[in-house]
Amino acid sequence: MQIIPIASGKGGVGKSLLSANLAIALGQAGKKVVLADLDLGASNLHLVIGQSSPKKGIGTFLTGESKFEDIIQDTDYENVKFIAGDSEIPGLSALKVSQKNSLIKKFHNIKADFLIVDLGAGTHLTILDLFLLSPQGIIVTAPTVTATLNGYLFLKNAVFRLMAATFKRGTKAAEYITKLKNDSASLQKLYIPKLVEVISKIDPENAALFKSRLKQFKPRLIINMIDEPKDADKAQKIRRSCQQYLGLEVESLGVIYKDSLQDKALASRLPVLVYKPNAVISQAVYRISEKLLQAESISFDESFENAAEEASDDYTAKMSYVEDLIGTGALSVSELAEMIKTQQYELTQLRNENTLLKSKLVRAAKQGFKL
Repeated sequence: MQIIPIASGKGGVGKSLLSANLAIALGQAGKKVVLADLDLGASNLHLVIGQSSPKKGIGTFLTGESKFEDIIQDTDYENVKFIAGDSEIPGLSALKVSQKNSLIKKFHNIKADFLIVDLGAGTHLTILDLFLLSPQGIIVTAPTVTATLNGYLFLKNAVFRLMAATFKRGTKAAEYITKLKNDSASLQKLYIPKLVEVISKIDPENAALFKSRLKQFKPRLIINMIDEPKDADKAQKIRRSCQQYLGLEVESLGVIYKDSLQDKALASRLPVLVYKPNAVISQAVYRISEKLLQAESISFDESFENAAEEASDDYTAKMSYVEDLIGTGALSVSELAEMIKTQQYELTQLRNENTLLKSKLVRAAKQGFKL
């Protein structure tokens, strides 16, 4: 069974939508898939796949109210089963070590071809440990500066977590890292390759073990919500930073264009693959699932070159769709122009309302301060 943890450095980059649709694409390809909602602080993956509010899930299992076998539920989609997360149980986002280990053990015993684990956003230790269940987890980000930075920082924290798991307490390597922690600013600025070089001299055995584990750790990157082909270049920036500062190789699984169909599909409580399988966004997910199925042995350079080509091809397809709408008369040029004008007007109205609300809040804060 392949375990595919899917994470993001920050929320709002489409991680859960990708997880759900990827599970369905793999199921359609004849693979047995279990989709697990591990975004324990804000579990809502059941809405993406159109499931009713679950009565059993990770929460009821961890509290002893359900057996693990009972929380693996059928879905309306071929070959896809679902494990809900239960966000309403207090404290569930911060699992105890025993709970986490119990969950991991159960995951390893699941009988399926793929286990897709939708993790919460951020770098909580539980999230990092679950991401490290597989050497080839997927990190989802967007082309914005904050999203790409958080994507890189997630991978950086994952490498530090891998280091902590390798350098056991009492070893010379662990003692050295503990000393560095007293000067956290210096530790954060230190390049991993340089750090490993130093540790190799004081604890060569554990340094060699870490190098071996880091070499096996090959996370995969998806840039979601791009607007134009050049946005795919952000993947290369993350890759170069990982190589230089972390000594880590990252593979690109491709890009996905921003599409309002996601919102329409979600409102309809249907995965976008079911709502509109021929859409550009759907085809991108199918392409990613195909790469997972084929597990092609391609170089890291090729994976990023392919992503750039796919971004260009998808952009052409996206623009062709608009041109087809105009060409067939389904959408006239004047209607398109009017649509853009309307959106611009609505954005202006929202900005004005936002400015007004801010001024009211400032005045209210001042009045409250005087009182």
